[in-house]
Amino acid sequence: MNEHDSEKISGLLSHRGMVPVHSLEEADLFILNTCSVREKAVHKVYSRLGEIRKQRGSDPNFFIGVVGCVAQQESQNMTQKAPFVDLVVGTHMYHALPDLLDNLDKKNKPIKQLVATEFLDNPAPVEIASVLRASQFRANITITEGCNKHCSFCIVPYTRGKERNRPALTILEEVRKAADQGFVEILLLGQTVNSYKDPAKYSFKFADLLAKVAEIKGIRRVRFTSPHPREFDDSTISVIGEIETICNQVHLPVQSGSDPILKKMRRQYTREHFLKLVERFKNLQRPIALSTDVIVGFPGETDADFEQTLSLVKKVQFESMFSFKYSARPYTEAAPWTNEVPEAEKTKRLMMLQRLQTNLQLKIHRERYIGHQFEILVEGKARDGKQSFGRTTSNKIVNFPEILPPGTFAEILVTKVGPNSLVGRKFKKSIKNCA
Repeated sequence: MNEHDSEKISGLLSHRGMVPVHSLEEADLFILNTCSVREKAVHKVYSRLGEIRKQRGSDPNFFIGVVGCVAQQESQNMTQKAPFVDLVVGTHMYHALPDLLDNLDKKNKPIKQLVATEFLDNPAPVEIASVLRASQFRANITITEGCNKHCSFCIVPYTRGKERNRPALTILEEVRKAADQGFVEILLLGQTVNSYKDPAKYSFKFADLLAKVAEIKGIRRVRFTSPHPREFDDSTISVIGEIETICNQVHLPVQSGSDPILKKMRRQYTREHFLKLVERFKNLQRPIALSTDVIVGFPGETDADFEQTLSLVKKVQFESMFSFKYSARPYTEAAPWTNEVPEAEKTKRLMMLQRLQTNLQLKIHRERYIGHQFEILVEGKARDGKQSFGRTTSNKIVNFPEILPPGTFAEILVTKVGPNSLVGRKFKKSIKNCA
């Protein structure tokens, strides 16, 4: 989602005549797009800004802007902590960037820092027609912005605002345009993407949108992120099971396997409800690879609570996981809670969880992937520069010893597996499918 925000901003500035450059030395403007979901990310923002300031000094022709969730969270505080920053723009105000830049003039008047972090009244999702897409084959497309869930640990409702849905006709037109331009994969985006409802026709929901996107000529793969387990209904699950263009990978962020912790987190589901949802996906006619998010060390999490998380992970057998130590975020309900788990215990639990998940992934890869053939969408060169890498529809990274251009589909036989990626060889002729 942050990557797509950067694509929108780049497109907006390019449309106004600015040219993207590849090095700081060439730049007249540096914009840092930021995320504040975790405390560590916020620290990185100020560290990065310090590096930029050190490299460019007080060049009067160089401007620094900060956008995104940290800009929204920090607002005026950022101009005090980093007084050399010229522009602070929140998540509702991307569209105003060109006009704000026009108001900055270091040569003819004293430097004036501009802060635009207000939430607009009844805002629509930020739509920018001239998106500058970073990928040659995958088009990121926002369908909803903001979130109404208010999980007790999450800052998103405070930095992104309330949920706003784009009209389905506008979304579908953007998908058709992407297909006409040669994009073969669509990634539908939203903070709670599967809660989508068409504001023009409320009965048109996420399942309907998925099906319509998958029908568009030229689109070979459809993905979506990030969903909420509570928002999966029968229609959505059926559509995922029936339409092969929709990738057979679903992200189910559980966060914890303990009912008391889930209740404190305000996740709106129980362990039993989550496991029943998992079972519904596992009962579909085609295999669905499940991934998840887990937070360890949430305030009040006991050893017994953590054991419940471990047992759920063992039971579900997620194919991948993002796991983190809890860190308090400002404005959230949990921020002032004092029953913190000691940092050393958080680290211990995270290592236990990650060790378990690594072993599970290796086991799953050996059982489900080695010796099997998969269609890979090539994304580029592997790290060694001598191989290509791409993804299966189940989102597995596969490396193979041949250089193919991004956007190529290749049939690959998996011959070797590790816990995080697969290795294979080309099975038959590959087909170039996108421009």
